[in-house]
Amino acid sequence: MIEKDKVVQFHYVLSDDSGQQLESSHNGSPMAYLHGHKNIINGLEEEMAGKAEGDKFIATIPPEKGYGLRNDELTQRIPVKHLQGAKKWKPGMIAWIETDQGQRQVTVIKMGKFMVTVDANHPLAGRTLSFDVEIQSVRDASEEEIAHGHAHGEGGHQH
Repeated sequence: MIEKDKVVQFHYVLSDDSGQQLESSHNGSPMAYLHGHKNIINGLEEEMAGKAEGDKFIATIPPEKGYGLRNDELTQRIPVKHLQGAKKWKPGMIAWIETDQGQRQVTVIKMGKFMVTVDANHPLAGRTLSFDVEIQSVRDASEEEIAHGHAHGEGGHQH
């Protein structure tokens, strides 16, 4: 049964509230995470608790328990020279910028010659998400995994 300090491997299909598929793990290895250590979004981790190997379920996650509500204050104009990740930028591209809190991912909204409008909200912020989940395995975490705060091995963190 899934509870704190268990390593869970699962396949999923992620869709938005209109039913459009956004991503799927079925083309590769199952995702692995250490339960109870905030390695996945809160709402999905809550839905996983108490489930077992072989369980299949659909979890509908509201924005507050997913990637948060959209914050219009996170859309701002910055100098183009601060964008990292490409030489030529177009709207819709993802860039990295350095902030007071470290690196942050932003989406380019509008390009100017010297200034760019970026959105620092997570691309899935403000959206209700649906995860179609199939639990592949559940096991006890190793002492090292608990100490590191994440799953190791296939589908998890590789050191």
